Amino acid sequence: SQERSARLRRWYELMMENKEELARIITAENGKPLKEAQGEIVYSASFLEWFAEEARRIYGDVIPASAKDRRVLVLKQPVGVAAIITPWNFPSAMITRKVGAALAAGCTVVVKPAEDTPLSALALGELANQAGIPAGVYNVVPCSRQQTAAVGEVLCTDPLVSKISFTGSTATGKILLKHAAGTVKRVSMELGGHAPFIVFDSANVDRAVAGALASKYRNSGQTCVCTNRFLVQKGIHDEFVAKFAKAIEKELHVGNGFDAKTTQGPLINEKAVEKVEKHIKDAVSQGASIVTGGKRHSLGKNFFEPTLLSNVTTKMLCTQEETFGPLAPVIKFETEAEAVAIANAANVGLAGYFYSQDPAQIWRVAEQLEVGMVGVNEGIISSVECPFGGVKESGLGREGSKYGIDEYLEIKYVCFGGL
Repeated sequence: SQERSARLRRWYELMMENKEELARIITAENGKPLKEAQGEIVYSASFLEWFAEEARRIYGDVIPASAKDRRVLVLKQPVGVAAIITPWNFPSAMITRKVGAALAAGCTVVVKPAEDTPLSALALGELANQAGIPAGVYNVVPCSRQQTAAVGEVLCTDPLVSKISFTGSTATGKILLKHAAGTVKRVSMELGGHAPFIVFDSANVDRAVAGALASKYRNSGQTCVCTNRFLVQKGIHDEFVAKFAKAIEKELHVGNGFDAKTTQGPLINEKAVEKVEKHIKDAVSQGASIVTGGKRHSLGKNFFEPTLLSNVTTKMLCTQEETFGPLAPVIKFETEAEAVAIANAANVGLAGYFYSQDPAQIWRVAEQLEVGMVGVNEGIISSVECPFGGVKESGLGREGSKYGIDEYLEIKYVCFGGL
């Protein structure tokens, strides 16, 4: 474990030494603003640092035995080969969050990066090599969009693979779960979200607006913990919408990710743009109002204006499925119970956010929200120390934190008799 720890630590150091180049690769691959890409690399490297430290804390157990002539031991052992399937929106961090834990536990990995972003995975492989991680421990299998389903199936069905860890859509996760069932593989799934962001009358509206801006428009709305629907109580609804619109118009700049003033890069592809358009068209046809934005950006290609909708209802598509784009729909509500019911009506539950300054309400709502992660008066909540994951159809298992390494360990009970 000491050697694993040292190699992971060296890999972390190399990532930090090369962070500018690694960030440029991300921006070139998925278009996110360079500043965000630099933030991702630091976040990404921090998982290697964290798990380098956790590698030496894989503790077993000695359990008091029921018989005098026995001793009961519990050992933790690596599960074996782990197949890691990652998305394009965080092409570096989604790898290290899984691979750091797997290597710390003593597993080897086969990484299948998203077809849109293979270079980040290969760059990490080059640094792993330089860090002295032995050949065959970190393996990358890039593949085309056409081959993705077939490669995914092989990774999930091959008996030599003991564990699958996937981050991506719920629909794909269900297919992989079916494949993995054939050989009863250990499975971790971090799937789609539909994050509610509730602003109660007692909230500090300015802070709520700042949190809303950060949560919704990071990576142009293309993250699984992005707010997907805003629920705003009627007492402060108009003030919140007006201030949010002003913040969007003043603080967000659409453009090339390599341009220093850009905060909003392009969406990943044409299909993503079409989904945002479809959600806006559907909402407007049912009576929603466009407060700001609403169409493709004058830059053309995959650029889209950051958009805010009001007069939104729960019957609209944008409040029923994840948009994965720069669209913020606002629903007005009257009571706390109503807001919690709307938030929990989804079949997924990854992140949820709410703003309130009422301590009793904070406890009630934090406990009632059916999500794996709650941000209270905070719009950005991910960090290495914290267990990342969801409930319901948002997934299985947790990543990062002291819990993250357990996903790659088997518990073995040893009964020592005849003493």
